[in-house]
Amino acid sequence: MICIKNGLIHTALSPQPFVGSILVEGTTIQKIGPDVEAPAGCQIIDASGLSVYPGFVEAHCHIGLDGSAIGYEGKDYNEYNDPVTPHLRAIDGINPMDVSLRHALEGGVTCVSTGPGSSNALGGTFTAIKTNGIRVDSMIVKETTAMKCAFGENPKRVYKDKGISSRMTNAALIREALFKAKQYLAKKEAAGDDVLKAPAYDAKMEALIPVLKKEIPLKAHAHQANDIFTALRIAKEFDVDITLEHVTEGHLIAQELAKENVPLAVGPTLGHPSKYELQYKCWQTPGILAEAGCAVSIITDSPVIPQQHLPLCAGMAIKAGMDSFAALQAITINPARHLGISQRVGSLEPGKDADIVITDGSPFSVESIVCYVLCNGEIAYVRE
Repeated sequence: MICIKNGLIHTALSPQPFVGSILVEGTTIQKIGPDVEAPAGCQIIDASGLSVYPGFVEAHCHIGLDGSAIGYEGKDYNEYNDPVTPHLRAIDGINPMDVSLRHALEGGVTCVSTGPGSSNALGGTFTAIKTNGIRVDSMIVKETTAMKCAFGENPKRVYKDKGISSRMTNAALIREALFKAKQYLAKKEAAGDDVLKAPAYDAKMEALIPVLKKEIPLKAHAHQANDIFTALRIAKEFDVDITLEHVTEGHLIAQELAKENVPLAVGPTLGHPSKYELQYKCWQTPGILAEAGCAVSIITDSPVIPQQHLPLCAGMAIKAGMDSFAALQAITINPARHLGISQRVGSLEPGKDADIVITDGSPFSVESIVCYVLCNGEIAYVRE
């Protein structure tokens, strides 16, 4: 049992922090409040003068599949032989020994959703994992969070000699796969238990069934406004759920996106625009979208931005005008909701996973120091 005493607690649910204590038992938060008492024999962490936050959550990255000092041989986040690969699973490629996961943990990022990159029209499934562990099977928070699909320049560039040379072709491939999966599912359901009538097993079609049943959303890589609207159009055509990822031109269409009421993962914003579709990239985007009423998560797209700099990205958005509490929610409870795991992570509440970050100073500042990180109730990092 651990008791964090007398810290300035930021729950990520209320904009007003308060001085109080948190009692952790096992892997979960048991009590939180200004009058929590530490039981006899409890390990005490004195957080006087320090700030206490939920573990930070990343809604979209490729950590463990592409990370630190791994070179080409270690890159496992894209399949370059087929533009339509919905049957690929992130959990089969993640390397928990990648040092970038440890760096993320030491920066206070305790939970990430990682998965295939954006070279494929359909790339495979993302998973949500904790950043502390040596075996991915025991790090999983939610095995399948979404089905990755991509629009815009990346599929065109990677597959320009293998069948995709326009946005229209890319969209057509996604539609074709969803339509075939719809037919496959209908035949499978009509066959019932009669294996002789069932369609021949198709791993790609099987992987898309959870999308059609709205068990997981499409996770749509889209930077430009036209690509964003194409992604939304396809989701409506097939009556499937969708989250929008990157949303670089989101500030140009904020009111339209507010009408759609879909989760938005904004970023990565640090660095120069490296291609045409990033020409309007700016730190104002998440703040403008949040002000319009959108559900905004800020992302690093690690390794594009090192994962441990997620709170710094929120700080840059604050500098550009984003409300500070909205920015905190954009790296805690909003990504947790985006991923469908808010019952476990994203805020400091009794019953939730004891993923807790204790800092000296605001995590949004480069001068902030991460003093302690708890992950699943375990003290996973202490600054020496």
